[in-house]
Amino acid sequence: MSDPIRHRAAVLGRPVEHSLSPVIHTAGYRAIGLDDWCYTRIDCGVEDVPRIVADAPAEFAGFSVTMPGKFAALEVAHEITPRAAAIGSANTLVRVPGGWRADNTDCEGVSAALEELGVRNPADEDHAVLVGAGGTARPALWALGQAGFRVVTVINRSNRGAELAPLAEILGIELHWAGLAAEYVRSAVSGAAVVISTVPAAGLGGIESDLARAPVLDVIYDPWPTPLARAAADNGVPVVGGDVMLAGQALSQFEQFTGQPAPREAMRAALTAALRERSSGS
Repeated sequence: MSDPIRHRAAVLGRPVEHSLSPVIHTAGYRAIGLDDWCYTRIDCGVEDVPRIVADAPAEFAGFSVTMPGKFAALEVAHEITPRAAAIGSANTLVRVPGGWRADNTDCEGVSAALEELGVRNPADEDHAVLVGAGGTARPALWALGQAGFRVVTVINRSNRGAELAPLAEILGIELHWAGLAAEYVRSAVSGAAVVISTVPAAGLGGIESDLARAPVLDVIYDPWPTPLARAAADNGVPVVGGDVMLAGQALSQFEQFTGQPAPREAMRAALTAALRERSSGS
């Protein structure tokens, strides 16, 4: 007879029915014998987050938070980690004495992807390219700063440098901006140590080959490969997808929720198998 469920966690968001977070976390529970843990999905909009978190039964140890609730997660927290405060959003809520702590582990996911790409210890003159200036760009910028980059060029349709400037100042990063025209992209990527794309595949529209002239992280993981990933392969540069980022952020959440070291290989293997099954349509 299986042990009763004593501890719970869940992912909050909308849409959430296709989230692979339950696959990753559940694989972690099974791998280290946490048979009294359960991880589920909860469909909720921004307006639902305060109520769900406030009414969460005592057995809920934490929530993973996806869009559109990442900004609301900060507002319901009683404690906020420095990185979540600087980034301005949270993807993690952990129960603590007296309430909830908000954190942002997306930056750890980006760091894991940079590590897999072999991007580490950049020289002072090295620069990175960040495509997009939305919500995912902020933890990506944080990860670049933690990796040691001091110059980052943001490629975006409009100049939203002012929105990223406070975070860049905290990180000691000098920001530049370039438009999406091919000539601007080629100039920005020339000599770059890494390119991180945080935009949907359709948002690149024909500049993929110009972007993929340095190691590439494309935060998309389904469907895969993306046009940008194919361009990187054609150009002979390494590329990793958002599955590495997804696993990386989940590993940190697992450890914060359970207080146990994450069984990384088991959790990554479960995600890989789920994506393979999804892509096969089985």
